[in-house]
Amino acid sequence: MHDETGGDGTRRDGTRQDGTGRDGLGRDEAETAGFRPGSALTRRRLLSTGAAVGLAATAGCLDTREGAVPGPVVTDGRIDDGWRLVEESDGVVFEEAFGPVTIRALEHTLLYEYVDLAEALAETFDASGSPVVFFASRIDLRPAIDRLPGGIGRDRLMEEVRPAAEAAFRDQLRESGLEDVDVEETGTETVTGGHTASTARFSARFPVTGETPLPDGSTEGFDDVITVEARLALWHDGMDVLLSGGAYPTEPVSDVISRALPDAVADESLVDDLLGDDAEALSTEPETFAEAVEALLVAVE
Repeated sequence: MHDETGGDGTRRDGTRQDGTGRDGLGRDEAETAGFRPGSALTRRRLLSTGAAVGLAATAGCLDTREGAVPGPVVTDGRIDDGWRLVEESDGVVFEEAFGPVTIRALEHTLLYEYVDLAEALAETFDASGSPVVFFASRIDLRPAIDRLPGGIGRDRLMEEVRPAAEAAFRDQLRESGLEDVDVEETGTETVTGGHTASTARFSARFPVTGETPLPDGSTEGFDDVITVEARLALWHDGMDVLLSGGAYPTEPVSDVISRALPDAVADESLVDDLLGDDAEALSTEPETFAEAVEALLVAVE
């Protein structure tokens, strides 16, 4: 019978006459590696498989942390000046198979809000959430293959963590009451310890509704949004992945009241009278919040 082999001595099913594939793998070895006989076993895919096997062999020798993930530490003193911790959580960021190794990313997150503004929003607008928030996360990869000598494989793992971190950040902003969260630009920035962080800037909106009392005793209803900017930073400090993010309005919140008032009465003194004790917090210039978030963003370890 005619033997169906190519010019390089391979059959149409991708194996050689000696039972090995074009890349020298036997049929059983190829199937074990996740490839079908006849599929393209390129050098790149073989190297990828070999690297995964190497990681599996190395994983047991790594100093992988056990137990709970330690919380991140915010080292800038601003966190104690007007901010309060409103939530502390832990969970699984992602679980991904790299060849024979399954990597789990566990996180410990702290969420803060700016007290005066959050309380003023709740009292004036009956709002739930706040456009001024900050959070910090520590992400621990297990097994700790991000701690291989020379950072081998770390870049690839960070590529896996990055979209998961961005998705978690979006979710965190939505839980804080923000909507229409969109990426505007990306870049890098130096953070605590001299590490380089991947950064992203987002735009978002914080909806507010309510009624504004007028001098004649009537009320003026409003349904408006506060424009918001959010920042995210992600880096590896040689031990763990660290993530920080924050949001702040790009206009004084009191502008919502000004826009709701008729032009004839929309002056600054009237707005302050209507806001009462909350006037100062709601009229805070956005640069104040932006500077605080920017300082906190790079001060996590």
